[in-house]
Amino acid sequence: MKTEITKLFKIQYPIIQAGMVWVAGWKLASAVSNEGGLGLIGSGSMKPDLLREHIKDCFKATDKPFGVNIPLLRSDADELVNVIIDEEIKTVFTSAGHPGKYIDKLKKNNVKVVHVIPSVKFGLKAQEVGCDAVVGEGVEAGGHNGINETTTLALIPQLVDALKIPVLAAGGIADGRGILAALSLGAEGVQIGTRFAASIESSAHPNYKQKVVQANDEATVLAFKKIGLVRMLKNDFASRAVKAEDEGWDEEKLKELLGRKRERLGIFEGDEIEGEMEAGQGAGLVKEILSVKEIFKKLLNEISEAQKRNNKIIS
Repeated sequence: MKTEITKLFKIQYPIIQAGMVWVAGWKLASAVSNEGGLGLIGSGSMKPDLLREHIKDCFKATDKPFGVNIPLLRSDADELVNVIIDEEIKTVFTSAGHPGKYIDKLKKNNVKVVHVIPSVKFGLKAQEVGCDAVVGEGVEAGGHNGINETTTLALIPQLVDALKIPVLAAGGIADGRGILAALSLGAEGVQIGTRFAASIESSAHPNYKQKVVQANDEATVLAFKKIGLVRMLKNDFASRAVKAEDEGWDEEKLKELLGRKRERLGIFEGDEIEGEMEAGQGAGLVKEILSVKEIFKKLLNEISEAQKRNNKIIS
């Protein structure tokens, strides 16, 4: 499979593993890269020293390209960027902020920069400051989402029409049919989160992985629209969050309800009642916990079968 994304990152398949908090450590990132995709270490749940350790371990585990995701709203984003440069990482995916603050520094060190965006407006801004590509993330995605709640199906072709840089599609993509659909919309590749979060190599808690496997099409909910818009698996905490918003709680009270380290509690520690278990709507397509190698084999087979079906219909 050859696209602008495979050429940009020198990878075999245009499949990027999302740099998810409490999920995407060196084991997951290196496994994805070894299978021909691009693995990302998720620094959002790491202090700078821990990120450095994960990068070093990832270099030991793979000789293929990999990268790091940095949420730019973190107070120590400057330090995380410095670690990336020190360790000679050449691919960075940024999210939750504006990449313009760091783009010159990263570019001077020959780092390719990809920014996650929820709209054409932000896509154009990312292109203007010099990003090499963007991830167009629809509201189907797990975790934090764009306030306009634009779906992947609607967002990707509009980004492709508006931008000159390559577009990756994200949100609700968990099998080969989704990958082929994204490519058909004009995307040069995909970023997949939830399917890899429920892999053997993921650092998420077994309880979290099992909740993903048990999910159906109604298993997730959008909450905290006033303070961040998060998609998560339904549980007691998620229900209380939705009820609080329906009752008109203000931002301060909602932040108090959210508290600190809810993501860690749910994803990493496996608290199925009080934890924030972020996952996308594609969770309903995940039926078993597989190794990354098995996931890639399955994805590629599904792409092939979907392509055969399309060819039969069109002919």
